[in-house]
Amino acid sequence: MAKTQTERILNYLSKNKRITPIEALDKFGCFRLAARISDLRKSGHTIWTDNVTKNGKTFASYSLSKNIKILK
Repeated sequence: MAKTQTERILNYLSKNKRITPIEALDKFGCFRLAARISDLRKSGHTIWTDNVTKNGKTFASYSLSKNIKILK
C-alpha cells in the first residue's frame, strides 16, 4: 500500500531530520508542508518549528520531538 505524504514526512522526520517547505516539495511533491505538519500535530505528534533566514528569505524548518509516535 502506498504511503500518504503525511506518513512519508513523518518517517523522514523520525530519522532525526529536519524538513523545510522546499525539501518537502523536492522529496515528496508536497506543496503544503504546513498543512501536513498540522495533520501530524492533530494526531498527537510534537513537532518543533524554527524560523530560518537565509539570503534574506525567512522560512520554517520542522523537526520531530524525541517522543515519537509513529502512524500505522
